[in-house]
Amino acid sequence: MIHIAICDDEPCMSDALRQMVSAFFCGKNIDTMITQYTSGEQLLRSQKKIDILFLDIQMGGVSGMETAKKLRRRKFKGFLIFITVLREMVFDAFEVQAFDYLVKPIDETRFEHMMGRLLSSLQDAGGAGLLIQKGYESSIIPFEDIVFCEIIDRKVYVHLVSSEIIDFYDRIDHLETKLDDSFFRCHRSFLIHLKYLKSYKNGTAYMENGKEIPVSRLRSKEFSSVILRYMKRQ
Repeated sequence: MIHIAICDDEPCMSDALRQMVSAFFCGKNIDTMITQYTSGEQLLRSQKKIDILFLDIQMGGVSGMETAKKLRRRKFKGFLIFITVLREMVFDAFEVQAFDYLVKPIDETRFEHMMGRLLSSLQDAGGAGLLIQKGYESSIIPFEDIVFCEIIDRKVYVHLVSSEIIDFYDRIDHLETKLDDSFFRCHRSFLIHLKYLKSYKNGTAYMENGKEIPVSRLRSKEFSSVILRYMKRQ
């Protein structure tokens, strides 16, 4: 699930952009949650997760640029796309690490091209998550939501913080390359997220969700070193 926010004080523009964004991701079979805001103040008060933010620069009250600066100071890590009527208004975009900008009225060809680049960047970003493909459908699972992955008979079972389990076909060697260094392959059939490791004893990793994961003897020494390195980073 990709969480998207649109902040624009023109309802017609906001609704039109919502339709374009929704149509793009629906065409890719990717689930999204889109939230609309009518002001920078409203957006800044929100506590909702945001992966992609479309932000109008020219708004009454707190401007889009000032809103972006405040969000970045709060450690907002999402992708930021400005919406503007004047190209020269985006010259300060580098200061807030904007991904791109769209000029009103939005050109559909430019929009599609930008969204294609954005999706690629989102999938490649370390914090974006795991891209899962099942047949013709695909979705992105944030790494933060994954407790561990289990492989049984060529099928991967992704155990989430929410207790939901998502399954799809893949090889563990291939899956391992898709995950960041917060994950460790402790067994030929398990990849665990070190963030959710509660304790480790006698060849067993005890996870915060109550699951007990075996750690092979061949990997036990490396596992201890990996745990120490991870704890130092935190």
